[in-house]
Amino acid sequence: MPTTSGSTATIHNTEHSASRRAESLAARIEEGAAGLSAFAEGLSEIEWRTPVSATDKRSVGVIVHHVASMYPIEIDVARAIASGKSVSDVTWEVVAQLNAEHAQKNARVSKSVALELLRQNSREAAAAVRAFTDQDLDSAAPFSLSFGAPVTAQFVIEDHAMRHSWHHLAGIRRALGR
Repeated sequence: MPTTSGSTATIHNTEHSASRRAESLAARIEEGAAGLSAFAEGLSEIEWRTPVSATDKRSVGVIVHHVASMYPIEIDVARAIASGKSVSDVTWEVVAQLNAEHAQKNARVSKSVALELLRQNSREAAAAVRAFTDQDLDSAAPFSLSFGAPVTAQFVIEDHAMRHSWHHLAGIRRALGR
């Protein structure tokens, strides 16, 4: 998988004009992260420690930190797809294992630490997405989480980096009855 270094992004921006689609995707990443952050900031310590569901025992706080932690991986996958590389090593089993390890390691994550990571990583993800050209966004390659279907980099960004905060915010709201 490609690295998350800014060097690739810089090359893309100097070779091609900025993409309005990439800007729109980046703005939606920022919007989702801001919504999750704003909601989480107002939570009590009890709410922060509440499990998100009967089947997902991770706390609200762990979920917020999880969303923040996944941005670099999600952007790396989108970059790989944009470069035409098949992504076959990201399976639902791998995702489940990463999530379990993350939950165990970060079971007592503080609100301030999780929210700072969410702000930082969402900002960096949005900046990385802004570097994508329309050609990058339209590039497709097989992706194991989509059952090997050749999906576009734009789809990966929308279905993962952009949607992730919205998805988990909805689950957190359900867990807290809001």
